[in-house]
Amino acid sequence: MTRVEQLAGFVTSASFNQLSSKAREQLKSCVLDALGCALGALAAEPIHLIRGQVEEFDGASLCTLIGGGGTAPDRAAFYNGALVRYLDFNDSFLAPGETCHPSDNLSPVLAAAEYVGCSGRELLAALAVAYQIQCRLSEVAPVRDKGFDHTTQGAYAVAGGVAKALGLTSAQTANAIAIAGTAFNALRVTRTGALSHWKGLAYPNTAFGATHAAFLARRGITGPLEVFEGNKGFVESVAGPFELDWSKEDLEKVTQVILKKYNAEVHSQSAIDALLELKKEHPFTAPEVESIELETFAVAHNIIGGGEEGDKTVVHTKEQADHSLQYILATAILDGQVMPEQYLPERIQRPDVQKLLRKVFVHPSAELSRRFPDQMPIRLQVHLHGGGVLKREQNDYEGFRTRPMSWQAVVKKFERLSYAVSTAGLRRQIQQAVANLDQISVKELTRLLAQLRLGSASMHEQRRAA
Repeated sequence: MTRVEQLAGFVTSASFNQLSSKAREQLKSCVLDALGCALGALAAEPIHLIRGQVEEFDGASLCTLIGGGGTAPDRAAFYNGALVRYLDFNDSFLAPGETCHPSDNLSPVLAAAEYVGCSGRELLAALAVAYQIQCRLSEVAPVRDKGFDHTTQGAYAVAGGVAKALGLTSAQTANAIAIAGTAFNALRVTRTGALSHWKGLAYPNTAFGATHAAFLARRGITGPLEVFEGNKGFVESVAGPFELDWSKEDLEKVTQVILKKYNAEVHSQSAIDALLELKKEHPFTAPEVESIELETFAVAHNIIGGGEEGDKTVVHTKEQADHSLQYILATAILDGQVMPEQYLPERIQRPDVQKLLRKVFVHPSAELSRRFPDQMPIRLQVHLHGGGVLKREQNDYEGFRTRPMSWQAVVKKFERLSYAVSTAGLRRQIQQAVANLDQISVKELTRLLAQLRLGSASMHEQRRAA
């Protein structure tokens, strides 16, 4: 058997009963967290642009669009995926050489599950399959340092999860994964230099394409079954050699997924938390700050601190701001929080944050780097005018594996993100549906998601209301 055929065997044999109670509860938390992120993005400009294209091109309304309406499964995967991803507030998985956001798989798996009328249990099993594939490939076959984006492994995860939801045979599943894995080897330039809308749309695009691939395989289209080990395949051309025995895999990687407490790139979370705690313990104001010195692990420095992926002091857009430690820490000092409203255009352009972010200096530490990803360690110093220095070291935050976010905390985050587009009653119904997802049908959940308001309020107006 080829590697992709072995992977297909893992997908088709997986079942809800394999999930531990901890994995089931964490999956539900990730689903509610992802839906909160999606609802919080309903008024964003790129979302309206995408919806305009979906509505113009739409054929049969087979799957629900969050906020009402319907479309084909692959387009639902793209649109709903853009909602989940736009805020950059959804879950993360940290591996030594790769970071990914496994709830990016929710939208394609949900679309496929609704299309065939799955139970909630079947949805959770298919989503767990997608989480396992993406997280394990991120661990053993990272591609970031080779110039490829983490959505590259995501193509295998989406195709596997969608195939599971659709109930494809092992042969059809292998072809679906082979097509998607061959077609979507994305470049890392998506997340380097001057960041664009594509930072938040790259995975939804992979979801669109891999969902399409699974439906092609369902009809009998074949793909290159040597996608991993073949001549010019994934191993030779992209990842390099790696070993992964799918016959020994379970569905428990979701238990290692972390949730974000703050609306910022995941590697910034402990630094934000430390700064806000320091400010609470020793109240100070921005005019008192001479400089902020942050020691962090190499991944954080490289991606969001001004290392190998570009200068982070030039910040003009939301996409640049949420991937700049300099901006994130400056606005945390000024506003006392880092939430979606910190990325309004007028907030980004204000002189106070633009001036303060240039006083933030980020340094990599070899010692801290060795402790990542088991920890998210930082050392922070705030130098005040007059010679005072405030210091704090921190290894994690609420939402990290060492301090998991409780269901009540996930609900609080969901409430904050979704209140502008829903009633209190509808929010409670969605929370209850997710909490009882293993006891209901998928269509009971999607019916609730269709009742949300797209709303005429702009993102600006909604954030002001917050």
